[in-house]
Amino acid sequence: MATGEATSQSARRVIFHVDMDAFFVSVEELYDPSLKGKPVVVGGKAHERGVVAAASYAARKFGVRSAMPLRTAYEKCPHAIFMDGHRDRYAKYSAIVKELLRAFSPKVEMASIDEAYLDLTGTQRLYGPPFAAADLLHGRMKAETGLNCSIGIGTSRLVAKVCSGMAKPNGIFEVLPGMEAACLAPLPVRRIPGVGKVMQEKLEALGVTRVGGLAELDEQVLERRFGKWGLALAGKARGQDAGSWFDSEVGDADDQKSLSHEHTFDADIADQEAIEAVLAQLAQMVGRRLREQDLYARTVQLKLRDSAFHTITRAVTLSHRTQLDTELLQAGRALFRANWKPGLRIRLIGLQTSSLDHREGQLALLDGESNERWKAALQAADRLRDRFGDDSVSLASAMKGKFRERVHEAMEERKNLKS
Repeated sequence: MATGEATSQSARRVIFHVDMDAFFVSVEELYDPSLKGKPVVVGGKAHERGVVAAASYAARKFGVRSAMPLRTAYEKCPHAIFMDGHRDRYAKYSAIVKELLRAFSPKVEMASIDEAYLDLTGTQRLYGPPFAAADLLHGRMKAETGLNCSIGIGTSRLVAKVCSGMAKPNGIFEVLPGMEAACLAPLPVRRIPGVGKVMQEKLEALGVTRVGGLAELDEQVLERRFGKWGLALAGKARGQDAGSWFDSEVGDADDQKSLSHEHTFDADIADQEAIEAVLAQLAQMVGRRLREQDLYARTVQLKLRDSAFHTITRAVTLSHRTQLDTELLQAGRALFRANWKPGLRIRLIGLQTSSLDHREGQLALLDGESNERWKAALQAADRLRDRFGDDSVSLASAMKGKFRERVHEAMEERKNLKS
């Protein structure tokens, strides 16, 4: 190989997308090997409201998919094993996976609890060609965690993510440099990360159903129709990282973006006291996780879905950052009372915090003293919950709002970290 060719090859950008296969189910199989090979649905009982958080490949053969209503999953696969799942187990193994990936490359970005990007640019002398490096990582993952993963390789995060989907289950797929557009061209536009159902319909209205057709559209036409997102679409159709967090380097934006919890009622409810009791419980759960991660939130957002499946989200920016249950509840309750009408039956309620920082910020002297007292009291409550269970200590307003958290509710933010 000529020197120029070698230099070009070594400078080539190499991005991996590592996607854990049926992650929740696979973790459950580690604890109960009898589940292997069986149709398993994680997310709740078959008769409950809520959606599928994960399905084994045996269940997927019957048409069961993530985000599908549990009752629909039961209709498609009534002999499946339906289980609530264990959030603590998934968080534990996600941390193990992250540490393994960081040992392989210092440039790691967790896109969600069960997927990550790695920048392997310039590591050929250490690991060999990209496919050989992926094979090595693939083997280490299985040996050290007992879990399977699929790895996509490309010159961009976008291409790597598409490739990992092609590699499933438990495989490796690479698109060579210069072949990005050709590989993407025959795929449906929905395969482009960030293109949801609404955007798919808008593109189909323009006569575009495949990525190749999107790549052929004039960028100015896309910009006029969709603004900056239109320009990002043009770049993505060519296999480029474009738009939103794709503009940053791998690992530059690996901080937690938001923390949230939500609850779907077993039956639609219009009882204000009962709804606010659940909201108080959600505030406690979010507040505890903020304290666990030493984070403070500046923005609080309420999510409401009514019996007609109309969903609204309303947010407020606080005067200071907080991790106190009481302040989160105060903000969430104000949003709820401003947007709920008496008699309106609620199906789902959620509370999300964002604008997160490890720094609390400056408080007035008296506010600061009160804040410290509350913080000490809540940290003591956290320790009691760790020792005696979550129900051992609670805000008075949350006493009537106790509920069993479902996995798809607990892990909701895994879908929202990156898109």
